[in-house]
Amino acid sequence: MSQPLYWPGRYFFYGIGNTPTVSLTRDLSPQTPANILLLGCGDPRNVLFTVYNEASGSERHLDITCSDMDPGIIARNILLLTMFIDNVPSSTMWNIFFDLKIDRGTYSTLTAHCEKLCQTSRSQSDWANSSYGSVLKFSTLHTLEEARRHWQLYVEMESLPADRQKFLRDAFAKQSQEASEKSKGTIFSSARAAGPLMHMVISVYSEHMKHYARTGVSSTDPRVVTAATMINPTFAYSFVGEGCNVHYGTSPLTPFPSAELFGNAARALGMKDVVVSAQKQFGEWSDAFYTRVSSQPGSIALRFVLSEATALCRAFRDLNDDHRIQTAIPISQWKATMLTFDSAQYSATGSCLSCAPTIFNVIDTSNLVDHVGYLNILVSTIPLRTVDGTIYTESLLYKGEDATKELTEQLFSDLGTVSLLLGVAPIDYLSNFFTRSNTHEIMLHKLADGGQFHQVTTWKSPMSADVPVDVQPSVTFDNMQLGTFLWDMYHRMFEEEDAMTYWAKHGANLKAISKSSLISYNRESFVLFLRLARSNLGLSVEDWGSVMERFLDLQEGDTTMPMDTVNRQDFHSHLYRYGVYTVPTYRGSLSRVGRFSQWSSVPQLVRIILTVPRSVLEEVFAESPNMATQTPILQCHVSGLWSMNAFSAVHAAFGRVSTLGSKASPRISFEEDRDGLKGRSPLAVSFTMPTQLLVNIEPQDQLKVNLSIRSTGASVMFTKKLGMNLNVYSAALLDETQVQVLPESLSPSKISTPVFSKIPQNIGPSRPVVASFNEECEVVNWLSTRIDIQNPDVIHSYGSLGAIPEIKQLSPCTARITVSGISQMVIFPVPIRGKDNRLRLARKSLWIELLVPPSGPSQNGGMPTRPFPVVLASAMCPEIHAWNVHYVNLSRLPFLDCSHPTKLYKWLNPHIGSMMSTRERKERKRHEKDDLMFVKDTLHAIMVRASGIQGGKARHLFSLMDKGTHNTDTFLFVNGLRYDQGAHTVVCDAFILPLTETILERHNRPFTKLVNTANVEHIQLMEGEVASWKHLIPAFVERCRTWSHGQNCEYKALGRIPLTEEIEHNPICSCGEGKDVEGMSKIAAWRPFAPYATRIALSPLFAVTYLEPILRDINSRRCWLCRGRGKPKLHECSKCRKVRYCGPECQKKDWAAHKKKCVKKSS
Repeated sequence: MSQPLYWPGRYFFYGIGNTPTVSLTRDLSPQTPANILLLGCGDPRNVLFTVYNEASGSERHLDITCSDMDPGIIARNILLLTMFIDNVPSSTMWNIFFDLKIDRGTYSTLTAHCEKLCQTSRSQSDWANSSYGSVLKFSTLHTLEEARRHWQLYVEMESLPADRQKFLRDAFAKQSQEASEKSKGTIFSSARAAGPLMHMVISVYSEHMKHYARTGVSSTDPRVVTAATMINPTFAYSFVGEGCNVHYGTSPLTPFPSAELFGNAARALGMKDVVVSAQKQFGEWSDAFYTRVSSQPGSIALRFVLSEATALCRAFRDLNDDHRIQTAIPISQWKATMLTFDSAQYSATGSCLSCAPTIFNVIDTSNLVDHVGYLNILVSTIPLRTVDGTIYTESLLYKGEDATKELTEQLFSDLGTVSLLLGVAPIDYLSNFFTRSNTHEIMLHKLADGGQFHQVTTWKSPMSADVPVDVQPSVTFDNMQLGTFLWDMYHRMFEEEDAMTYWAKHGANLKAISKSSLISYNRESFVLFLRLARSNLGLSVEDWGSVMERFLDLQEGDTTMPMDTVNRQDFHSHLYRYGVYTVPTYRGSLSRVGRFSQWSSVPQLVRIILTVPRSVLEEVFAESPNMATQTPILQCHVSGLWSMNAFSAVHAAFGRVSTLGSKASPRISFEEDRDGLKGRSPLAVSFTMPTQLLVNIEPQDQLKVNLSIRSTGASVMFTKKLGMNLNVYSAALLDETQVQVLPESLSPSKISTPVFSKIPQNIGPSRPVVASFNEECEVVNWLSTRIDIQNPDVIHSYGSLGAIPEIKQLSPCTARITVSGISQMVIFPVPIRGKDNRLRLARKSLWIELLVPPSGPSQNGGMPTRPFPVVLASAMCPEIHAWNVHYVNLSRLPFLDCSHPTKLYKWLNPHIGSMMSTRERKERKRHEKDDLMFVKDTLHAIMVRASGIQGGKARHLFSLMDKGTHNTDTFLFVNGLRYDQGAHTVVCDAFILPLTETILERHNRPFTKLVNTANVEHIQLMEGEVASWKHLIPAFVERCRTWSHGQNCEYKALGRIPLTEEIEHNPICSCGEGKDVEGMSKIAAWRPFAPYATRIALSPLFAVTYLEPILRDINSRRCWLCRGRGKPKLHECSKCRKVRYCGPECQKKDWAAHKKKCVKKSS
């Protein structure tokens, strides 16, 4: 497994979501079918909110695969959704789903429905033919069986023996007590449901948390609380079995937005108001789901699969590669069931009508990055996304001192470079803004030091913003540089395994020390990252071999990570297992000795299975309540008299191992103990290892296989019992009753090679893009590509006449080279700064090399050349769509009540003002030029005046006026401001009227009257800002459209969006003119212009909190040879001044290799 194995001493059940609700289709155009994968899906709040936010009568097909490793989550979700389909009253469903204690009537309804579900789910075919089967589907038989088992447990709970009844009552009482203790004081977390009004509602949410912790009931009505005497069985069964493992921070109010409730309130609100509002929204979501399912059969499919997230991703990837529905991948840690997909849905020969997607255009990962890690999530999900698909990550926890820097720190390297290797990047990183607000999270971070910080990140392919998705440039690197970069990344990932390094970095950071056991990565994690990076780059075997040789040379020479030597064999074995690289020691044959003496052949890898008696585990972990609730990291190691090698990719399950086959061909069977930790069976742990360690190092009778606790700051408590080695159990390798040795088959080692489509080569063929690092190998600072000239006319003009190539950047990732009127496009994998280009010209050899720096945040070029992309349709993405501005359904967004501007000012003014970063505020004061800052300033002016919180009475008619020319070519008719609760912000619902000659000629008199009597607010646009608005207007129009782009769409005809950047010209197509503009007809003065107006949704563009810390620390330089920090400081090469060394010793060692590239730096 690509994550460390944690002992399940404490498990939390998240039956109710702990993050605010979002729409899963917020980055899809209205007509684009949605194939969505939810990893760690939790409750169905996002599914319901998505269905609710779909446009009325939407024919978009929704196919959503929901995965979770906890069968209790799956059972509860299907229970609720089937009740929706049966149109059960929402008040009853609320109690069943959200309350830990329920009344007798609710309990009877619950058990009766569960009995019905048990009858319906006796087999896959029974379920498929039921009234639920066309909407709710099971991706695996095991998922259905586990859901059915839980429904049966819910039915049988009331008839349990007295001792188990008492156990449950005590467990729920203990949970209530713990939650009450944790909720003392002020609790901030659930108040984030109010978004920008969070600071005004903390006390209300905090009081409700206390009430819910104490009573287990969401309602504040004393009669409801008194009647709720029965334990809700849906909270009594989870991944770890019977009991109450509900997280102490659970709140039934967190999923339900409340900005409208508090923002429009005419009086002070209390707990009852929030509960009633949440229940009302729940009823609306229920009605929307029922209406969609009943009125549009076949328009939605929800598929459920019981699996840990990365295991499911790996299974889907293997299914896509070899089309086998039966895998050898366990569904999760502590379980031995293998993922086997339903043949009716996933077989390559299945009906197209029933086929389930295995590639997705939306992948939502909840807040799994807190537990699994960013790289593990990205590496797992990227192969499953469509080329224009979106991956969402969310984090709640942070380990460092500054939560705003957490994203970049968790990637262990420069974000831009990692994005280049992975092929995806955060769109806010590329755009330097995002349309979702987290201002309230920054405030929460400051108020509750050591608390949570909710960070939502949207990942897309950088090229999908402006390049047809079927055009992909090949990318390569200098092998030495790439190997160095990867080693540095590996070093950062694992350097804290060494206690001295850890304490040196975190000695003063108590929060980091307390989180020292929250480790997400092992050597398998990094190997899987390498596999994906190599696959994306498409490097040749020879080039990749050189990269790995540089990496391994640095690893071999490193002396700063003593623990890495213990884990090195683990790393090498996974390189071989996944076909990433074969170290030389794996290339020879192995002796048939000891346990391999009768094997026909000895493979390079074997799987070890160690059986650990339950009595040993009970003695270590159940000695005291304190030990029983610990979650230390477990690992295995093989040791001899003088050797020890650790293996951290360990899988574990409770059950009994039985030997099959023969000594010449060993096999095993495994009988899993369904009761797991609470059962009676021993524990079986397994891992892969290199066979050579068992035949070439020490005699096998000296070797032992061990299960141990990994040493961290939190594992100290186990040293008294286990000693400094923290060894839990050991067995001799030759003990065939406790240790099984099996040949290990390799994982699919096929490294997929990207298909790079050719673009028109009018001048000549382009070579792959070469990415070059800076001198420290930390950041890619140049991208280059070479065109070999073959066009005869260009050969003559360039080679003989000395024609000078002209370079123009056309879009973020695309430049155009022109020689004597003949042009050729050059595409780069990331946005570039085309204005800073360099050229290398070879007139005899007839080639042109173009070098450009990649664009980063706050840099000219790159995205600023097309800051708000609306992407044209292509063969693989048939719909025009907005790229970095999320979609909204305006009819579902409630209006702000602007009748009390003084009250509104208290929260809306700071919210809108938070668009600006500290840097932008300084630039504004100094009157510096910054196009994005200018746009933000204009948006701010429109919104504060439209709401009436600044500048007097609310205005409804705005003109955009170029300051330099005093020309006005755009009018905005503001319908009102609305709450965009899913994004924690507001939008300005308006109609845009480009002032064309046709309109002015036909409606000169009403227009003159409008301008003279309507109190127009003229907003001045600064120098260069008109062009920015010509880009922004199409995006703001696209995001709220309810119409389709027709065959005569000007975007399609001209092949560009916007249509123009010029003042007095219309940037948008005519497809939306006069559509969805009923709001204009209500005002007589506006009515004549309604047929020419297009609806638009303006919103703030917020600063990105983590971008400033991304800037490289110049004090982080390293020695080119050994990667050290200096002795005591670094010395640069006096000739080229590009590389640095610890001292003369390192420089002498590297001189033979360096002198070939060492060129004196020009002064």
